[in-house]
Amino acid sequence: MKITNDINKYIFRGYDIRGKYPEDLYEDVAYTIGRSYGTYIKKFNQTKCVVGHDNRYSYQELTKALISGILDSGMDVVYLDLVTTPMYYYAQIKLGIPAGVMVTASHNPKDENGFKFSFDERGNAKGEMIQEFLKFTLEQKFDDDCLGNLESYDIRNEYIELFEKSLNFGKRRVKVVLDPGNGTTTSIVKDMFEKFPVDFEIICGESDPTFPNHHPDPCVEKNLEMLKRRVLETGADVGLGFDGDGDRLGVVDEKGNYIATDKYMVIIIRDIFDKVQNKKFLYDVKCSKVVEDEIRRLGGEGICYRTGNSYTKAKVKEEDLPFGGELSGHVYFRDRFPGFDSGLYAGLRLLEILSKTDKKTSELLDGLNKYYSTEELKFVSSDEKKASVVQKVVEYCQDKGYDINTIDGVRATFPDGWALVRYSNTGPNITARFEANTPTRLEEIKSEFIDLIEKNNVI
Repeated sequence: MKITNDINKYIFRGYDIRGKYPEDLYEDVAYTIGRSYGTYIKKFNQTKCVVGHDNRYSYQELTKALISGILDSGMDVVYLDLVTTPMYYYAQIKLGIPAGVMVTASHNPKDENGFKFSFDERGNAKGEMIQEFLKFTLEQKFDDDCLGNLESYDIRNEYIELFEKSLNFGKRRVKVVLDPGNGTTTSIVKDMFEKFPVDFEIICGESDPTFPNHHPDPCVEKNLEMLKRRVLETGADVGLGFDGDGDRLGVVDEKGNYIATDKYMVIIIRDIFDKVQNKKFLYDVKCSKVVEDEIRRLGGEGICYRTGNSYTKAKVKEEDLPFGGELSGHVYFRDRFPGFDSGLYAGLRLLEILSKTDKKTSELLDGLNKYYSTEELKFVSSDEKKASVVQKVVEYCQDKGYDINTIDGVRATFPDGWALVRYSNTGPNITARFEANTPTRLEEIKSEFIDLIEKNNVI
Protein backbone atom coordinates (compact mmCIF):
# COMPACT_ATOMS: atom_id res chain seq x y z
CA MET A 1 0.00 0.00 0.00
CA LYS A 2 1.21 3.47 -0.79
CA ILE A 3 0.04 7.07 -0.82
CA THR A 4 -1.40 8.09 -4.18
CA ASN A 5 -2.39 11.42 -5.70
CA ASP A 6 -4.57 9.64 -8.26
CA ILE A 7 -7.82 10.47 -6.48
CA ASN A 8 -11.05 11.39 -8.27
CA LYS A 9 -12.25 14.47 -6.39
CA TYR A 10 -15.87 13.75 -7.34
CA ILE A 11 -16.01 10.76 -4.98
CA PHE A 12 -16.00 13.35 -2.17
CA ARG A 13 -19.72 14.00 -2.23
CA GLY A 14 -22.22 15.93 -0.14
CA TYR A 15 -22.55 13.42 2.70
CA ASP A 16 -19.70 10.97 2.28
CA ILE A 17 -17.06 9.50 -0.02
CA ARG A 18 -18.63 7.19 -2.58
CA GLY A 19 -17.42 5.73 -5.88
CA LYS A 20 -17.02 2.67 -8.06
CA TYR A 21 -14.75 -0.19 -7.05
CA PRO A 22 -12.06 -0.63 -8.24
CA GLU A 23 -12.11 2.31 -10.67
CA ASP A 24 -12.45 5.12 -8.11
CA LEU A 25 -11.86 3.28 -4.85
CA TYR A 26 -9.04 0.78 -4.54
CA GLU A 27 -6.32 -0.15 -2.06
CA ASP A 28 -4.00 2.86 -2.49
CA VAL A 29 -6.87 5.37 -2.50
CA ALA A 30 -8.32 3.85 0.69
CA TYR A 31 -4.88 3.86 2.32
CA THR A 32 -4.33 7.51 1.37
CA ILE A 33 -7.73 8.50 2.75
CA GLY A 34 -6.88 6.61 5.94
CA ARG A 35 -3.58 8.48 6.31
CA SER A 36 -5.39 11.76 5.72
CA TYR A 37 -8.27 10.97 8.07
CA GLY A 38 -6.02 9.79 10.92
CA THR A 39 -3.97 12.97 10.67
CA TYR A 40 -6.94 15.28 10.17
CA ILE A 41 -8.98 14.27 13.22
CA LYS A 42 -6.10 15.18 15.52
CA LYS A 43 -7.16 18.78 14.81
CA PHE A 44 -10.32 17.95 16.75
CA ASN A 45 -8.40 16.46 19.71
CA GLN A 46 -9.33 12.89 18.81
CA THR A 47 -7.10 10.01 19.96
CA LYS A 48 -9.22 7.10 18.70
CA CYS A 49 -11.69 6.38 15.93
CA VAL A 50 -14.23 3.64 15.24
CA VAL A 51 -14.25 1.67 11.97
CA GLY A 52 -16.91 -0.76 10.70
CA HIS A 53 -18.00 -2.10 7.33
CA ASP A 54 -21.06 -3.48 5.53
CA ASN A 55 -21.23 -6.77 3.60
CA ARG A 56 -20.00 -5.65 0.17
CA TYR A 57 -17.24 -7.83 -1.25
CA SER A 58 -14.88 -4.88 -1.66
CA TYR A 59 -14.90 -4.21 2.10
CA GLN A 60 -11.98 -6.60 2.61
CA GLU A 61 -9.50 -4.65 0.51
CA LEU A 62 -10.84 -1.19 1.30
CA THR A 63 -11.27 -1.63 5.07
CA LYS A 64 -7.84 -3.21 5.51
CA ALA A 65 -6.18 -0.39 3.55
CA LEU A 66 -8.18 2.33 5.31
CA ILE A 67 -7.29 1.01 8.77
CA SER A 68 -3.62 0.64 7.79
CA GLY A 69 -3.58 4.27 6.71
CA ILE A 70 -5.21 5.46 9.92
CA LEU A 71 -2.78 3.43 12.07
CA ASP A 72 0.21 4.68 10.09
CA SER A 73 -0.88 8.22 10.89
CA GLY A 74 -0.54 7.43 14.59
CA MET A 75 -4.27 7.22 15.32
CA ASP A 76 -5.76 4.34 17.35
CA VAL A 77 -8.59 2.32 15.79
CA VAL A 78 -11.45 0.39 17.37
CA TYR A 79 -12.53 -2.14 14.75
CA LEU A 80 -16.18 -3.30 14.77
CA ASP A 81 -15.94 -5.74 11.85
CA LEU A 82 -19.26 -6.42 10.02
CA VAL A 83 -21.99 -4.10 11.29
CA THR A 84 -24.97 -2.18 9.99
CA THR A 85 -24.49 1.58 9.91
CA PRO A 86 -26.84 2.02 12.92
CA MET A 87 -24.75 -0.48 14.90
CA TYR A 88 -21.69 1.62 14.05
CA TYR A 89 -23.48 4.75 15.30
CA TYR A 90 -24.39 3.06 18.57
CA ALA A 91 -20.82 1.83 19.07
CA GLN A 92 -19.64 5.44 18.82
CA ILE A 93 -22.15 6.41 21.52
CA LYS A 94 -21.34 3.50 23.85
CA LEU A 95 -17.58 3.91 23.51
CA GLY A 96 -17.69 7.69 23.68
CA ILE A 97 -15.67 7.95 20.45
CA PRO A 98 -17.29 10.50 18.10
CA ALA A 99 -14.71 10.05 15.30
CA GLY A 100 -15.25 7.13 12.95
CA VAL A 101 -15.52 5.70 9.46
CA MET A 102 -18.20 3.33 8.18
CA VAL A 103 -17.17 1.53 4.99
CA THR A 104 -20.43 1.40 3.03
CA ALA A 105 -22.16 2.54 -0.13
CA SER A 106 -25.58 2.19 1.53
CA HIS A 107 -28.14 1.34 -1.18
CA ASN A 108 -25.90 2.15 -4.15
CA PRO A 109 -25.23 -0.51 -6.82
CA LYS A 110 -23.13 -3.56 -5.97
CA ASP A 111 -20.00 -2.31 -7.77
CA GLU A 112 -19.75 0.77 -5.53
CA ASN A 113 -18.44 1.40 -2.04
CA GLY A 114 -17.61 4.37 0.11
CA PHE A 115 -16.76 5.93 3.46
CA LYS A 116 -19.26 7.64 5.74
CA PHE A 117 -17.24 9.47 8.37
CA SER A 118 -17.29 11.87 11.31
CA PHE A 119 -14.54 14.00 12.82
CA ASP A 120 -16.07 14.93 16.17
CA GLU A 121 -19.34 15.41 18.06
CA ARG A 122 -20.94 17.19 15.09
CA GLY A 123 -21.78 13.80 13.57
CA ASN A 124 -21.42 12.71 9.96
CA ALA A 125 -19.32 15.06 7.86
CA LYS A 126 -21.26 16.96 5.21
CA GLY A 127 -21.01 19.76 2.70
CA GLU A 128 -18.09 22.11 3.35
CA MET A 129 -16.66 19.78 5.98
CA ILE A 130 -16.08 17.18 3.29
CA GLN A 131 -14.65 19.68 0.83
CA GLU A 132 -12.18 20.90 3.46
CA PHE A 133 -11.17 17.29 4.10
CA LEU A 134 -10.72 16.77 0.35
CA LYS A 135 -8.39 19.77 0.18
CA PHE A 136 -6.39 18.44 3.12
CA THR A 137 -6.21 14.98 1.54
CA LEU A 138 -4.88 16.35 -1.75
CA GLU A 139 -2.17 18.34 0.07
CA GLN A 140 -0.89 15.02 1.54
CA LYS A 141 0.79 16.47 4.63
CA PHE A 142 0.20 13.35 6.71
CA ASP A 143 1.64 12.37 10.10
CA ASP A 144 3.85 9.28 10.18
CA ASP A 145 5.87 9.63 13.39
CA CYS A 146 4.29 6.69 15.24
CA LEU A 147 1.99 3.69 14.76
CA GLY A 148 -1.49 3.63 16.25
CA ASN A 149 -2.98 0.73 18.19
CA LEU A 150 -5.72 -1.58 16.83
CA GLU A 151 -8.38 -3.18 19.02
CA SER A 152 -11.66 -4.97 18.30
CA TYR A 153 -15.11 -4.42 19.81
CA ASP A 154 -18.37 -6.37 19.46
CA ILE A 155 -21.42 -4.08 19.75
CA ARG A 156 -24.01 -6.72 18.80
CA ASN A 157 -25.44 -7.69 22.21
CA GLU A 158 -25.52 -4.12 23.49
CA TYR A 159 -27.32 -3.04 20.33
CA ILE A 160 -30.03 -5.66 20.81
CA GLU A 161 -30.36 -4.67 24.49
CA LEU A 162 -30.91 -1.05 23.46
CA PHE A 163 -33.95 -2.10 21.44
CA GLU A 164 -35.31 -4.26 24.24
CA LYS A 165 -35.16 -1.29 26.64
CA SER A 166 -36.69 1.10 24.12
CA LEU A 167 -39.77 -0.90 23.08
CA ASN A 168 -42.92 -1.98 24.91
CA PHE A 169 -45.30 -4.20 22.96
CA GLY A 170 -49.01 -4.60 23.58
CA LYS A 171 -51.21 -7.72 23.64
CA ARG A 172 -51.78 -8.14 19.91
CA ARG A 173 -49.27 -10.41 18.17
CA VAL A 174 -48.48 -8.87 14.80
CA LYS A 175 -47.53 -10.93 11.75
CA VAL A 176 -44.77 -9.39 9.64
CA VAL A 177 -42.66 -10.25 6.59
CA LEU A 178 -39.09 -8.91 6.67
CA ASP A 179 -36.93 -8.22 3.63
CA PRO A 180 -33.30 -7.24 4.34
CA GLY A 181 -32.58 -7.44 0.61
CA ASN A 182 -29.50 -9.66 1.06
CA GLY A 183 -27.78 -6.65 2.65
CA THR A 184 -25.97 -6.22 5.94
CA THR A 185 -29.16 -6.35 8.04
CA THR A 186 -29.20 -10.10 7.31
CA SER A 187 -26.50 -10.41 9.96
CA ILE A 188 -28.78 -9.36 12.82
CA VAL A 189 -32.44 -9.25 11.77
CA LYS A 190 -33.35 -12.77 12.97
CA ASP A 191 -31.69 -12.42 16.37
CA MET A 192 -33.27 -9.01 16.86
CA PHE A 193 -36.86 -9.95 16.00
CA GLU A 194 -36.70 -13.10 18.12
CA LYS A 195 -36.54 -10.78 21.14
CA PHE A 196 -40.05 -9.43 20.52
CA PRO A 197 -43.58 -10.92 20.60
CA VAL A 198 -44.15 -10.89 16.84
CA ASP A 199 -44.60 -13.61 14.21
CA PHE A 200 -42.10 -13.00 11.44
CA GLU A 201 -40.84 -14.48 8.22
CA ILE A 202 -37.67 -13.39 6.43
CA ILE A 203 -37.20 -13.27 2.66
CA CYS A 204 -33.92 -12.40 0.88
CA GLY A 205 -32.32 -13.27 4.19
CA GLU A 206 -28.95 -14.58 3.02
CA SER A 207 -26.02 -12.17 2.97
CA ASP A 208 -25.17 -11.69 -0.71
CA PRO A 209 -23.63 -8.37 -1.82
CA THR A 210 -24.45 -9.14 -5.46
CA PHE A 211 -28.06 -8.39 -4.40
CA PRO A 212 -29.50 -11.21 -6.57
CA ASN A 213 -33.19 -10.62 -5.78
CA HIS A 214 -33.57 -6.87 -6.08
CA HIS A 215 -31.71 -3.62 -5.55
CA PRO A 216 -31.40 -2.90 -1.79
CA ASP A 217 -33.32 0.38 -1.72
CA PRO A 218 -36.68 -0.16 0.03
CA CYS A 219 -37.90 3.34 -0.70
CA VAL A 220 -38.16 2.66 -4.42
CA GLU A 221 -41.44 0.82 -4.83
CA LYS A 222 -40.32 -1.55 -7.59
CA ASN A 223 -37.79 -3.06 -5.17
CA LEU A 224 -40.61 -4.19 -2.89
CA GLU A 225 -42.45 -6.49 -5.32
CA MET A 226 -41.25 -9.69 -3.62
CA LEU A 227 -42.22 -8.28 -0.24
CA LYS A 228 -45.66 -7.25 -1.47
CA ARG A 229 -46.35 -10.70 -2.89
CA ARG A 230 -45.27 -12.46 0.28
CA VAL A 231 -47.37 -10.21 2.51
CA LEU A 232 -50.44 -11.08 0.43
CA GLU A 233 -49.58 -14.79 0.24
CA THR A 234 -49.15 -15.13 4.00
CA GLY A 235 -51.88 -12.74 5.12
CA ALA A 236 -49.34 -10.73 7.08
CA ASP A 237 -50.29 -7.50 8.83
CA VAL A 238 -47.33 -5.61 7.37
CA GLY A 239 -44.09 -5.96 5.42
CA LEU A 240 -40.82 -4.23 6.29
CA GLY A 241 -37.87 -3.77 3.92
CA PHE A 242 -34.37 -2.59 4.79
CA ASP A 243 -31.58 -1.09 2.71
CA GLY A 244 -28.03 -2.29 2.10
CA ASP A 245 -26.51 -0.93 5.32
CA GLY A 246 -29.61 -1.03 7.51
CA ASP A 247 -30.32 2.63 8.23
CA ARG A 248 -33.50 2.99 6.14
CA LEU A 249 -36.97 1.44 6.12
CA GLY A 250 -39.63 0.68 3.51
CA VAL A 251 -43.18 -0.35 4.49
CA VAL A 252 -45.90 -2.41 2.78
CA ASP A 253 -49.40 -2.58 4.29
CA GLU A 254 -51.63 -5.66 4.62
CA LYS A 255 -53.09 -5.00 1.15
CA GLY A 256 -49.67 -5.05 -0.48
CA ASN A 257 -49.59 -1.27 -0.93
CA TYR A 258 -46.41 0.70 -0.44
CA ILE A 259 -46.49 3.24 2.39
CA ALA A 260 -44.05 6.02 1.54
CA THR A 261 -41.86 7.31 4.35
CA ASP A 262 -43.69 10.64 4.60
CA LYS A 263 -46.91 8.77 5.37
CA TYR A 264 -45.07 6.46 7.78
CA MET A 265 -43.95 9.65 9.53
CA VAL A 266 -47.57 10.73 9.91
CA ILE A 267 -48.33 7.43 11.68
CA ILE A 268 -45.48 8.01 14.12
CA ILE A 269 -46.31 11.68 14.74
CA ARG A 270 -49.93 10.77 15.47
CA ASP A 271 -48.75 8.14 17.94
CA ILE A 272 -46.26 10.22 19.91
CA PHE A 273 -47.81 13.70 19.69
CA ASP A 274 -49.49 13.60 23.12
CA LYS A 275 -46.51 11.80 24.70
CA VAL A 276 -43.83 14.39 24.01
CA GLN A 277 -43.34 17.93 25.29
CA ASN A 278 -41.80 19.44 22.19
CA LYS A 279 -44.47 19.50 19.46
CA LYS A 280 -42.06 20.31 16.63
CA PHE A 281 -41.25 17.74 13.95
CA LEU A 282 -38.85 17.83 11.02
CA TYR A 283 -39.49 16.68 7.45
CA ASP A 284 -37.49 17.26 4.29
CA VAL A 285 -38.38 19.19 1.13
CA LYS A 286 -39.33 16.00 -0.71
CA CYS A 287 -42.14 15.08 1.69
CA SER A 288 -45.81 15.28 0.74
CA LYS A 289 -47.95 18.09 2.12
CA VAL A 290 -49.77 15.44 4.16
CA VAL A 291 -47.00 15.73 6.78
CA GLU A 292 -47.39 19.50 7.13
CA ASP A 293 -51.19 19.16 7.14
CA GLU A 294 -51.20 16.56 9.90
CA ILE A 295 -48.75 18.40 12.14
CA ARG A 296 -50.89 21.54 11.87
CA ARG A 297 -54.11 19.59 12.50
CA LEU A 298 -52.64 18.17 15.69
CA GLY A 299 -51.55 21.63 16.82
CA GLY A 300 -47.83 21.19 16.31
CA GLU A 301 -45.15 22.92 14.26
CA GLY A 302 -43.37 21.51 11.23
CA ILE A 303 -39.83 22.27 10.13
CA CYS A 304 -39.27 21.80 6.39
CA TYR A 305 -35.56 21.20 5.91
CA ARG A 306 -33.04 20.22 3.29
CA THR A 307 -32.65 16.62 2.16
CA GLY A 308 -29.71 14.51 3.31
CA ASN A 309 -29.26 12.13 6.20
CA SER A 310 -26.30 14.07 7.61
CA TYR A 311 -28.27 17.32 7.53
CA THR A 312 -31.65 16.12 8.78
CA LYS A 313 -30.21 14.05 11.64
CA ALA A 314 -28.03 16.94 12.80
CA LYS A 315 -30.99 19.36 12.64
CA VAL A 316 -33.23 17.07 14.68
CA LYS A 317 -30.52 16.94 17.35
CA GLU A 318 -29.80 20.68 17.17
CA GLU A 319 -33.48 21.58 17.61
CA ASP A 320 -33.97 18.86 20.26
CA LEU A 321 -36.92 17.42 18.34
CA PRO A 322 -38.64 14.20 19.43
CA PHE A 323 -38.89 12.90 15.86
CA GLY A 324 -38.01 13.76 12.29
CA GLY A 325 -37.22 12.16 8.98
CA GLU A 326 -36.98 12.40 5.23
CA LEU A 327 -38.66 10.75 2.26
CA SER A 328 -35.62 8.58 1.47
CA GLY A 329 -36.35 6.38 4.50
CA HIS A 330 -34.15 7.89 7.20
CA VAL A 331 -36.11 8.59 10.39
CA TYR A 332 -34.85 9.73 13.79
CA PHE A 333 -36.48 8.90 17.12
CA ARG A 334 -35.36 10.94 20.10
CA ASP A 335 -38.31 10.32 22.42
CA ARG A 336 -36.87 7.08 23.85
CA PHE A 337 -34.04 6.25 21.46
CA PRO A 338 -30.63 7.92 20.88
CA GLY A 339 -31.67 9.69 17.66
CA PHE A 340 -29.71 7.84 14.99
CA ASP A 341 -31.43 6.29 11.99
CA SER A 342 -32.10 2.55 12.17
CA GLY A 343 -34.39 0.71 9.78
CA LEU A 344 -34.89 -2.11 12.28
CA TYR A 345 -35.91 0.25 15.05
CA ALA A 346 -38.21 2.24 12.77
CA GLY A 347 -39.89 -1.00 11.74
CA LEU A 348 -40.29 -2.22 15.30
CA ARG A 349 -41.85 1.08 16.35
CA LEU A 350 -44.54 0.51 13.73
CA LEU A 351 -45.10 -3.04 14.99
CA GLU A 352 -45.33 -1.70 18.54
CA ILE A 353 -48.13 0.66 17.45
CA LEU A 354 -49.96 -2.20 15.72
CA SER A 355 -49.60 -4.39 18.81
CA LYS A 356 -51.68 -1.88 20.78
CA THR A 357 -54.58 -1.43 18.34
CA ASP A 358 -57.09 -3.48 16.38
CA LYS A 359 -56.58 -1.28 13.34
CA LYS A 360 -55.01 -2.64 10.19
CA THR A 361 -51.84 -1.00 8.92
CA SER A 362 -53.70 0.79 6.12
CA GLU A 363 -56.24 2.16 8.62
CA LEU A 364 -53.50 3.99 10.52
CA LEU A 365 -53.56 6.46 7.62
CA ASP A 366 -57.30 7.17 7.72
CA GLY A 367 -58.25 10.83 7.49
CA LEU A 368 -55.33 12.14 5.46
CA ASN A 369 -55.86 14.84 2.88
CA LYS A 370 -55.68 13.49 -0.67
CA TYR A 371 -52.83 14.54 -2.93
CA TYR A 372 -51.40 13.11 -6.13
CA SER A 373 -47.63 12.75 -6.17
CA THR A 374 -44.87 11.41 -8.34
CA GLU A 375 -42.09 9.23 -7.02
CA GLU A 376 -38.71 10.87 -6.71
CA LEU A 377 -37.61 11.19 -10.34
CA LYS A 378 -33.96 11.09 -11.39
CA PHE A 379 -32.34 12.69 -14.43
CA VAL A 380 -28.76 11.75 -15.27
CA SER A 381 -26.51 14.80 -15.23
CA SER A 382 -22.76 15.13 -14.88
CA ASP A 383 -21.27 16.20 -11.55
CA GLU A 384 -19.84 19.23 -13.34
CA LYS A 385 -23.19 20.32 -14.81
CA LYS A 386 -25.91 19.37 -12.32
CA ALA A 387 -25.60 22.45 -10.07
CA SER A 388 -25.87 24.86 -13.00
CA VAL A 389 -29.00 23.11 -14.27
CA VAL A 390 -30.69 23.54 -10.90
CA GLN A 391 -29.61 27.20 -10.80
CA LYS A 392 -31.34 27.72 -14.15
CA VAL A 393 -34.54 26.35 -12.62
CA VAL A 394 -34.16 28.71 -9.66
CA GLU A 395 -33.79 31.67 -12.02
CA TYR A 396 -36.83 30.56 -14.02
CA CYS A 397 -38.95 30.42 -10.86
CA GLN A 398 -37.72 33.85 -9.78
CA ASP A 399 -38.58 35.31 -13.17
CA LYS A 400 -42.06 33.79 -12.91
CA GLY A 401 -42.54 35.21 -9.41
CA TYR A 402 -43.20 31.78 -7.91
CA ASP A 403 -43.23 31.24 -4.15
CA ILE A 404 -39.96 29.33 -3.66
CA ASN A 405 -37.87 27.68 -0.95
CA THR A 406 -34.18 27.39 -1.90
CA ILE A 407 -32.80 25.61 1.16
CA ASP A 408 -32.12 22.60 -1.08
CA GLY A 409 -32.40 23.22 -4.80
CA VAL A 410 -35.74 24.89 -5.36
CA ARG A 411 -39.23 23.99 -4.17
CA ALA A 412 -41.89 26.07 -5.88
CA THR A 413 -45.21 26.12 -4.03
CA PHE A 414 -48.54 26.86 -5.73
CA PRO A 415 -52.04 27.10 -4.24
CA ASP A 416 -52.79 23.64 -5.63
CA GLY A 417 -49.42 21.85 -5.58
CA TRP A 418 -45.64 22.08 -5.59
CA ALA A 419 -42.53 21.20 -7.60
CA LEU A 420 -39.08 20.30 -6.28
CA VAL A 421 -35.88 20.25 -8.34
CA ARG A 422 -32.49 19.65 -6.69
CA TYR A 423 -29.22 17.96 -7.51
CA SER A 424 -28.16 14.77 -5.81
CA ASN A 425 -25.29 14.84 -3.33
CA THR A 426 -24.65 11.12 -3.77
CA GLY A 427 -24.40 10.75 -7.54
CA PRO A 428 -24.44 12.44 -10.96
CA ASN A 429 -28.18 13.09 -10.95
CA ILE A 430 -30.79 15.80 -10.75
CA THR A 431 -33.80 14.74 -8.72
CA ALA A 432 -37.34 16.04 -8.86
CA ARG A 433 -40.71 15.42 -7.25
CA PHE A 434 -44.13 16.90 -7.93
CA GLU A 435 -47.47 16.98 -6.10
CA ALA A 436 -50.90 18.49 -6.72
CA ASN A 437 -54.53 18.40 -5.63
CA THR A 438 -55.67 16.71 -8.86
CA PRO A 439 -54.09 14.35 -11.41
CA THR A 440 -54.57 16.97 -14.14
CA ARG A 441 -52.78 19.67 -12.19
CA LEU A 442 -50.00 17.22 -11.31
CA GLU A 443 -49.36 16.56 -14.99
CA GLU A 444 -49.26 20.31 -15.71
CA ILE A 445 -46.68 20.98 -13.00
CA LYS A 446 -44.68 17.90 -13.91
CA SER A 447 -44.61 18.80 -17.61
CA GLU A 448 -43.55 22.39 -16.95
CA PHE A 449 -40.56 21.44 -14.82
CA ILE A 450 -39.42 18.32 -16.64
CA ASP A 451 -39.30 20.32 -19.85
CA LEU A 452 -37.24 22.92 -18.04
CA ILE A 453 -34.78 20.33 -16.66
CA GLU A 454 -34.34 18.63 -20.02
CA LYS A 455 -33.88 21.96 -21.84
CA ASN A 456 -31.02 22.94 -19.54
CA ASN A 457 -29.51 19.49 -19.07
CA VAL A 458 -28.24 19.01 -22.61
CA ILE A 459 -24.84 17.33 -22.33
